[in-house]
Amino acid sequence: MGFFGFLLLGLIAGAIAKLIMPGKQGGGWIVTLLLGVVGAMIGGWLGGLLFSVDLGGFFDLRSWLLAIGGSLLVLLVYGLIFGRKSTKR
Repeated sequence: MGFFGFLLLGLIAGAIAKLIMPGKQGGGWIVTLLLGVVGAMIGGWLGGLLFSVDLGGFFDLRSWLLAIGGSLLVLLVYGLIFGRKSTKR
């Protein structure tokens, strides 16, 4: 998969992960792209580590599932770190 294909996969996977996650997440399209690409990388790494599966082509179902799963994981961690901040006065 080429560089632009990987970016497109990350953008779409990040958007799908935002739709799946309950609640409101911050960030715009740039954050979605970055979280999706990072999630796709983490999903591919974990897939290779745990299941001996790698990110194949753009239209491979395993690639999409790993990328969306990784994006969900990254979005969850992002929400825990940068989520609602309580300000006490």
